[in-house]
Amino acid sequence: MTTFETEPTADPYVVRDPALVDAIVHELDLHSDVLFTWDYERSRTALVKLYEKAKTSQWNGNDLPWHLEVDQEKVAADSAAQNERFNVMQTDPESPLRSWGEKEWLKASAEIQTAMLSQFLHGEQGALICTGLITATVPWIDAKYYAATQVMDEARHVEVFARYLQEKTNGMYPINPNLGSLLDDIIVDGRWDITYLGMQIMVEGLALAAFGFMHMLTTEPLLKQLLRYVMSDEARHVAFGVLSLKEFYEGLDAAEIRERQEFAFEAAVRLQQRFMFHDVWERLGADPKAVHEFMLSRPNPGQEMFQSILFSKIVPNAKKLGLLDAGDGWLRTKFTEIGIIQYEDWVDTTDEYASLDAVAPPGA
Repeated sequence: MTTFETEPTADPYVVRDPALVDAIVHELDLHSDVLFTWDYERSRTALVKLYEKAKTSQWNGNDLPWHLEVDQEKVAADSAAQNERFNVMQTDPESPLRSWGEKEWLKASAEIQTAMLSQFLHGEQGALICTGLITATVPWIDAKYYAATQVMDEARHVEVFARYLQEKTNGMYPINPNLGSLLDDIIVDGRWDITYLGMQIMVEGLALAAFGFMHMLTTEPLLKQLLRYVMSDEARHVAFGVLSLKEFYEGLDAAEIRERQEFAFEAAVRLQQRFMFHDVWERLGADPKAVHEFMLSRPNPGQEMFQSILFSKIVPNAKKLGLLDAGDGWLRTKFTEIGIIQYEDWVDTTDEYASLDAVAPPGA
């Protein structure tokens, strides 16, 4: 088995051995109202159906084929296909990485995949915390029931991604600052629907597309099965957000809707930036700032395609919620500006979550 060794560093933000990081707890002040409800009537049929689906779609992470060895050289070769978006850095004579050869780019492929999996892990912990909040803050009993099943799902996702990174790779990367600040904003806002919008629609929607992209490319059997099972859960989670917010947004005024549009756009911008891989370039001895500036200065269809397709689940769901064209169509204009509006007519997650379920018994 081939492994890619990394040099130790004194900077705790690029050390990937959790045992070497002193500050591992991130504390936030919460300002959320906890809502009990004494109305136990099961009145939201779509959420009842989703809850029943969740109960039949549970799986155990221990049942994945953990005994399989992971050949990182083969994983790197698989993930190299993802790195076509960096072709310009390999061919342009002014590239800060122009001296890199096949060996360096193969190592970069492995590191980038590890970095992506690390952000998946951190995002799943964010989802675990947010869904725990939703059980306490959402006012409807059907939503509380379903959110409780998602807490279990998210704990399982954190477990399997952490185990994969710890046992099958060289170790995890710290949370990307753009993802970290977005999770902070989602959690501390205090309004339950912002928790839904930020996590269920934006973060989980992008994750669902990213999982599908990696699942399509990888041939590593453990990772492929892990991703497929997680996708089954994630599709239900996003559908939960769409179903709940659609009802709630119908009762908001124009100013309140505009605030949600602006939040969704800001989240989209930060989610795009989480895949710039600054810590990877630094880990490999390159200047992250120089790489970033070079990428911004050159037309890069591969990078633009990669970044845009990650929003293929978010945009149709935003349209389903009425956010794209509410008011003066502000969010449609903004999504057009960042190059993701072309996904608006793709299937929304409430129509596809059942087809993505790889776990539930037939007919469940």
